[in-house]
Amino acid sequence: MSSAVEAVYIFNQDNECILEHVYRSRPPTPRTLLPLYQRHPKPRPSVINLPDTNPPTVLFSLVHSNLLFLSTAATDVEPLFILEFLHRIIDVFEEFIGGPLLASRIESSYDVVAQLLGEMCDAGSVCNTEPNALRDDVDIPGWMDKLLGGVGLPGSPASLPSGGLKHQLKLTPSSNGPAIPWRRANVRHTSNELYVDILETLHVTLAPSGRPLAAIANGSIAFTSKISGVPDLLLTLSASGGKLGLEKAIELPVFHPCVRLARWKERPGELSFVPPDGKFMLAGYEVDLMPSIHDLKSWSNVNLQLPVSIEVSKSLGPAGTDFEVRLAIYNTFPGVSSAAPAPRPALGSRGSGVSTPVFSGGTSASPALQNLVVTIPIPGAVRSVIDLRASRGEAYFTASESVVEWRISTKAAAFPGTATLRCTVVGPLAETDNEDMANGFHSSPGAGDYDEHRDAYQSSSTEPVKKPSTREQQQDSQDSRRVQQNSPLMPASASVSFSVKGWLASGIKVDGLNIDTRKSRGLGEGVKPYKGVKYLTVSKNGIETRC
Repeated sequence: MSSAVEAVYIFNQDNECILEHVYRSRPPTPRTLLPLYQRHPKPRPSVINLPDTNPPTVLFSLVHSNLLFLSTAATDVEPLFILEFLHRIIDVFEEFIGGPLLASRIESSYDVVAQLLGEMCDAGSVCNTEPNALRDDVDIPGWMDKLLGGVGLPGSPASLPSGGLKHQLKLTPSSNGPAIPWRRANVRHTSNELYVDILETLHVTLAPSGRPLAAIANGSIAFTSKISGVPDLLLTLSASGGKLGLEKAIELPVFHPCVRLARWKERPGELSFVPPDGKFMLAGYEVDLMPSIHDLKSWSNVNLQLPVSIEVSKSLGPAGTDFEVRLAIYNTFPGVSSAAPAPRPALGSRGSGVSTPVFSGGTSASPALQNLVVTIPIPGAVRSVIDLRASRGEAYFTASESVVEWRISTKAAAFPGTATLRCTVVGPLAETDNEDMANGFHSSPGAGDYDEHRDAYQSSSTEPVKKPSTREQQQDSQDSRRVQQNSPLMPASASVSFSVKGWLASGIKVDGLNIDTRKSRGLGEGVKPYKGVKYLTVSKNGIETRC
């Protein structure tokens, strides 16, 4: 199976082709491919087989920042290979011409874009997709080049020898060692710095009883290297439980090509690599947060050790038009030592659930819960949600999106305890309701109905009086029918979004970041770079409870 790229086409949001780059053979034109792509209903697949073209073509597509990227292949190719190449094109474009990627930026920087596409792929074969290596091969005109070229002076790039002004001033290649594809040569920094940013995104689904159905954290390790020469680094990770705990925590790891896989397999948790210059994605992983089978049998709200828990009660009130959301907020985080940890409140408690606030700056020593938002999707049949009563924060209903959002500020979220939100839904108007409202009045069933047999003009004292219990039974029957009728208007789920600085749900930590001076080259004597580590856990509607 070959991996040949025939062409790359880029369309703007008006479906106009702003860039066309052909690598080999004679692929279909953009005018031919676009209608064939658009005839598929949304969401359109990333790989589309076009047997009607001559020759038959496989079309690969990717949408990014309102730009449509298309690539063609007439031979049998690996789909993931072509799609990954399109992703690399986007990353390289944003690195060289800036992000977000806009059609105007591509059109104004076509000289740079054409060089990049030519260096990344040659005659359909992908060659070089590393931004650091491309900087040595692609001539980027600076402000002096643009100024001289604009006025037409002899110093303009057109009058210079091949390679432009950048190549004329370029230093001689370094002879410190062999060329590294992902790191450009002659890297020099006045301040040497190394930063590690670990981000975990939560995806948790809870049953109405609170038992977890799925709990996964997707992690990524971003690394920023601003250090001179060719450093050889060793990053050591750890988790609770030692080596076995780390192997259990990090599942399905993926690494940047600079990572030495043999070292990781021999010693899990140790990442040995020569970093690219600048910021890059060092590794990614997945963590299963599901409790063990034994913990599931003795389930409680604190098994997952999440900073918040949510519970929804619906069909409340006489007519069943109210629902209540209870949000338990904790100020203790697993793996973070605390002098006097506060007890984790239970969701079933009906009190105010407020204790002494703990304000923190969001460090690994004192994590901070921020950007706390509860999102409640509302069925489309609901006309409005009224009487939103929140014990903390602010809640509002957006009719265009049929959603209730409850936002709690960082200051209010610093109070551990239980916060509640109670709302009332208003259902669709019935035909009888429309007629009554058109006449200027609205009758409520069961309240003040007139019955000529029951309510006579003159009632005799000898007439038997109906027992109140019968009327109460009728009222209860009507209320139960209302609750049943309003049941489809109740929310089916609720989700929580938040971010916690200084804490990871998986418990992974950075134990050390060292420079191997024996393998490193060109660092200089006595170089001690500044090192920084940050942890961040994010839930973008990631904790969802069914109700």
